[in-house]
Amino acid sequence: MTPPDSADAARPVRSDARRNREKLVTVARATFAATDADGTVSLEAIAREAGVGIGTLYRHFPTREALVEAVYAAELDDVATSAATLLKELPPEAALRAWMDRYAAFVETKRGMADVLRAGWASGRIATPMTRQRITAAVGSLLTAGAEAGAFRADADPDDVTTLLLGIFLATTTGPDPARIGRLLDLVVDALRPNR
Repeated sequence: MTPPDSADAARPVRSDARRNREKLVTVARATFAATDADGTVSLEAIAREAGVGIGTLYRHFPTREALVEAVYAAELDDVATSAATLLKELPPEAALRAWMDRYAAFVETKRGMADVLRAGWASGRIATPMTRQRITAAVGSLLTAGAEAGAFRADADPDDVTTLLLGIFLATTTGPDPARIGRLLDLVVDALRPNR
């Protein structure tokens, strides 16, 4: 296949093509979230669920890795930017707890893509994201707002909180247990409250 010339590359994406790509990513996100790390996700099933043909899927995502990378990038963008949105809608403590639930959903989606992500990162076919830095920055914004409001300790380190969250998610890899994960996340929030 020859690469597109600069005129093709500069041409805007048609709205129906953009909608198809968005539908494919949305369906793939839900599918990967519902699949454990050892499960195989059928690209044909994703295309069918999105209401497009397999050729349309491959036109947007020529490889499984390309689809996984797009899903991962969309999930990471959503979780990283949701902190600011939540802080506009909720007090800092509630915003942090809601954000933790969103982060837990991100981790669940990532589990269904884990093998493809690891292989893609190792081979260089998938760009290594700045996941930890973006997550820690989101945590930092939530902690800063909470400290300013007096809801959180001023000495809480965002990287420490990220480490605690990762520990929770790694410790619960035997299968999603939302009630247990919720209790553990509540303990993290409790640990961030100032001593009174």
